[in-house]
Amino acid sequence: MAYVIYAAAALAEIAGCFAFWAWWRLGKSVLWLAPGVVSLILFAWLLAQVDSAAAGRTYAAYGGIYIAASLGWLWLAEGLRPDKWDITGALICLAGASLILLGPRGA
Repeated sequence: MAYVIYAAAALAEIAGCFAFWAWWRLGKSVLWLAPGVVSLILFAWLLAQVDSAAAGRTYAAYGGIYIAASLGWLWLAEGLRPDKWDITGALICLAGASLILLGPRGA
């Protein structure tokens, strides 16, 4: 379930940050900031739903998911296909996130 929450959080964070990017860098209306703020609030709420005893571990594992999701955004929203280096880097990050999420923890 954590992967689903992380994926939803990544989408919310990327959409929120993109709203600011669109306003600042692409000259879009300041009205883009309103859904951007809502999206970033949703991101924070979603990330807080991950069942973990430590916030830092939750954020660290999320980092790998965020990287992969960002490349999906690059392709689907911006029309730029990730190259082999992007894909390889994302796979390494996902492996690291999985180790953080699923690694055995001592008592």
